[in-house]
Amino acid sequence: MDIKRLLGFPLLLLLAVPSQSFLTDEVSALAAVKLAIFEDPLSILSDWSTRDANPCSWYGVICSASRDRVISLNLSSSSLKGFLAPEIGQLSSLQELYLDKNLLLGTIPKQIGMLKNLTILDLSANRLTGPIPSELGELSSITKINLRFNGLTGNIPSEVGKLGNLIELRLDRNKLNGPIPGSSNASFAPITSGTSASQNSGVGFCQLPLLRVGDFSYNFLVGKIPACLKYLPRSSFQGNCFKDEYSVLQRSSQLCNGTRQVGKGTDTPPNEWHKNQNLHQPEWLLILEITTGVVVLVFIITAAATTAKSCKIEPIAKIPWKRNMNGHNQREISIDGDKLKNMVRLSRKELEVACEDFSNIIGSSPDSIVYKGTMKDGPEIAVISLCIPRDLWTSYLEFFFQTKVADMARLNHENVAKLLGYCKEKETFTRMLIFEYASNGTLYEHLHYGEGSQLSWLRRMKIAIGIARGLRYLHTELQPPFTIAELNSNAVYIAEDFTPKLVDFESWKMILSKPAKTSGYIANGGSFHSYMDSLQHSHSDIQRNTFSFGVILLEIISGRPPYCKDRGNLVEWAMEYLQHPDGMSKLVDPELENVKEDDLAVICRAASLCLEPDHSKRPSMQIIAAVLEDGIDLSTAALLKGSPLAWAEELALSS
Repeated sequence: MDIKRLLGFPLLLLLAVPSQSFLTDEVSALAAVKLAIFEDPLSILSDWSTRDANPCSWYGVICSASRDRVISLNLSSSSLKGFLAPEIGQLSSLQELYLDKNLLLGTIPKQIGMLKNLTILDLSANRLTGPIPSELGELSSITKINLRFNGLTGNIPSEVGKLGNLIELRLDRNKLNGPIPGSSNASFAPITSGTSASQNSGVGFCQLPLLRVGDFSYNFLVGKIPACLKYLPRSSFQGNCFKDEYSVLQRSSQLCNGTRQVGKGTDTPPNEWHKNQNLHQPEWLLILEITTGVVVLVFIITAAATTAKSCKIEPIAKIPWKRNMNGHNQREISIDGDKLKNMVRLSRKELEVACEDFSNIIGSSPDSIVYKGTMKDGPEIAVISLCIPRDLWTSYLEFFFQTKVADMARLNHENVAKLLGYCKEKETFTRMLIFEYASNGTLYEHLHYGEGSQLSWLRRMKIAIGIARGLRYLHTELQPPFTIAELNSNAVYIAEDFTPKLVDFESWKMILSKPAKTSGYIANGGSFHSYMDSLQHSHSDIQRNTFSFGVILLEIISGRPPYCKDRGNLVEWAMEYLQHPDGMSKLVDPELENVKEDDLAVICRAASLCLEPDHSKRPSMQIIAAVLEDGIDLSTAALLKGSPLAWAEELALSS
């Protein structure tokens, strides 16, 4: 018996510390990454010490919920100078790699192709040279590749065409040559001494079903643009050597004939190359490009004016934007009448009947009223009615109303409330939206006014993961991304089975509060300035949503509102305990039962990531959702093992 115990002892030791053996690989790989960096002026990597066996606390490193794998590495804008170590391929669980805006030299190691779980690769704005490794075609999970603003040379590997999940590809501002590998037949690119054989390997960019953003501009690419890529803007191909009717603003033949020599140069930093483009571009060519641009602009304006006169179009709405004493200052905005043509439009009368003469009010604000109703065919609905008089409703607001409705109509996820239709009438001035109704009220009501038994620990975990999945869909799976204007527990509606539904009711506040000075003239789909503003604010809106989700996680486990007069600010109070494992239990609502400590640690970890003060360091919702999904086990077996009583309670509540 003693011999058996002695023989079993080493095995027990091995089984007891699997995570440490995993982290050994991670530490050695990250140590190699640090060793390849020879200048770190900001001391970004100062805490990367191999004496600390756990890299999860190192700057820029994010680990999985079990803290045995590195899933994100973000060293963006860190002024690091050095090389990209091949050992980075050993980070087998890595999902996001941000090394952009540094001074990385040398080539991209082919070992990056070993990162099978990688979804985002950003090496832009460095000084990388040499070819793009064909091994990038092995990144089966990748959705975004950004290699712009480097000195990369050689052909674009056709193996990139194997990346079926690729949505965004940016290769602009490099020194790439050869053709764009379009289709598998490769007839467009005969093999020459300067052409890679991989271009005839049976794959190409025409096999990329999800590609929505592609930029190949300012390289030395030749041949014809593949027909399958001509849905991309023409600007995506400018500054090359294409001989194609679709291409515009190509390089001079003198520069293109010297492509081979230019492509061999590897010492010019991308930023210097970009600054000195005028040295390579004759003055007469610059004048010709400007003249051509002006002629094209005049032609477009003339054609648009002629079309407007000859075609029957919807009359331009002339509604005062802001009246002065003399009744002047009218703005004219043309509205695209087809924007909502494929959406369900209900009459005010139908909604009046469904909502019991608009007496069933379930929510209100200064800008809107929310009614609950039931349609003739059975489904329950929530109707949001905008509260604004007709004489204050401008064509600018009408434009944004239609744009927002069209934007909401594309949302389709189990954790996002579905837009069922809209109502628009002139006589009895009406602008309403119809959503599917979540019959169990809001998360805020359950947490702060409901009965404690209704939201058990199990249900709170399900709700937290459901919200994370909804945000992951809105932020990372939609193109362009969608953000909730005011994300809080009041924007989370609870269905009968306690499934959370995200609703964007408060976006109208932004529209109705737009200042007059931003109106401008909007025609054929929108204002250029408004469009640019939306692009600039999109990233910050996503970061705000991430922070707000962190606040919701704190509400879920503590039962406290974000702010109250007696207890103050929830985040400020919680920060004292989030970073200390011994203090995490103090965050939990004392009335909660069957709390699992492992789940609590995962929730606190996710909340800490979301509430990172430096918004640039907050990971994407793809990472946050993965932390929750990987760390919280909601399977039947796990629940029975953890607490049979809790499982029985859940069954009783669901019945």
